Parts: sequence; structure tokens; C-alpha cells
Amino acid sequence: MSHPARRLVLVAGPSGSGKSRLSRLTGLPQLRLDDFYLDDDHPDMPRSDLGIIDWDDVASWDLPAAVAALESLMTTGRAEVPVYEISLNRAVGTRTFDLEDAPVVLCEGIFAPDLLAPCRVAGLQPLAIWLDRPRLLNFVRRLARDLRERRKPPLVLVRRGWQLMADEPALRRRALGLGFQPMSMKEATRVVAGTGAA
Repeated sequence: MSHPARRLVLVAGPSGSGKSRLSRLTGLPQLRLDDFYLDDDHPDMPRSDLGIIDWDDVASWDLPAAVAALESLMTTGRAEVPVYEISLNRAVGTRTFDLEDAPVVLCEGIFAPDLLAPCRVAGLQPLAIWLDRPRLLNFVRRLARDLRERRKPPLVLVRRGWQLMADEPALRRRALGLGFQPMSMKEATRVVAGTGAA
């Protein structure tokens, strides 16, 4: 059972939709779900039709480790979490994530929808938000970010980004079906700020 003074906010949305920006706007601590990716040499890594690792398949991600970290974080205020280097496709260490006095933590990533049910089973009762933003703008923001950070070769980023844009409506339907609430960036900022003040 989570500590009654702490609240968990799961923030979902396609890559490039502004999940990290929401954390900056609210000033709340942010747990990046991307840090729970499996290393690229894991034997069960899924592959896409493009012949590359399918980083958008939940099988590429360590869901049990993410749930365990959230349980620790919400009950003790601290958790040991991996540090994942996307350009290297592997974890390069760990770090201690400490909420200190923050009453709310944002947990963001494309796999946030897959966390909602396990979090509820663990008694965490998160607020679940889907960031609703235009698909083309998501594509442009995602590509600019990934090129700037040299996450993958440019051609891979363009091909993957185009496929992600096509997949967004289905991802949105799934998240809303699981219990996420669609919100604009402005609305999400207001709601999350209100949660922190509650």
C-alpha cells in the first residue's frame, strides 16, 4: 500500500508528445520509464517488420522491475533505478531516485498504459493521463529530439518516426480503454498542479 501523503501520476502519450515537458512545467520529480528498457542483447528482444528491435513493444521493457521500483518509491520515498543509455541500447548503471519532500511523482513513458493495472493491484491508485497533441507535431518534435541526441541513425529515426505517427490512433484508443484520461498539455499541467496541492 502506498504512503497516503504520496501520489503517483502516470503520463502516457506517443514519443514526442511532451511527457518530459509536463514534468518541467509542474516542477515535479519525474521517473523515466525508458530507463527500464532491456539491453539490446537480451535473448527475447522483439523485432519489427523493419528488421530492427521493436522498442515500442512492451516485451522490450522490464515491466516487473518498473512495478517493483514504483512500489518502493511510493512506500519508502526512494528506489534504486537503472540508468539507460539509449544511444548504447543498454543500462550503464543505477541511481537512487529520492522523492525527498515531493508529494507527487510523475512516471512517464510509452509503456505507462501497461503499468496502470499492476499499479492498481499494488494499491498505488495512480492518476492516469494521456497527453493529446497533434500527430504531425509529435513526429516533428520526436525527430528533432532524436536527431539532436543521436539516439539512432537518421534513416532509422525517420522510418520509425513515420510508423509511430501512423500507430498513434490505435495507441490512444488502447490507453483510453485501459482507463487513461485524454488531456491537452494545458489541462494536464493544471490537473497535475492541483494534485500536488491536494
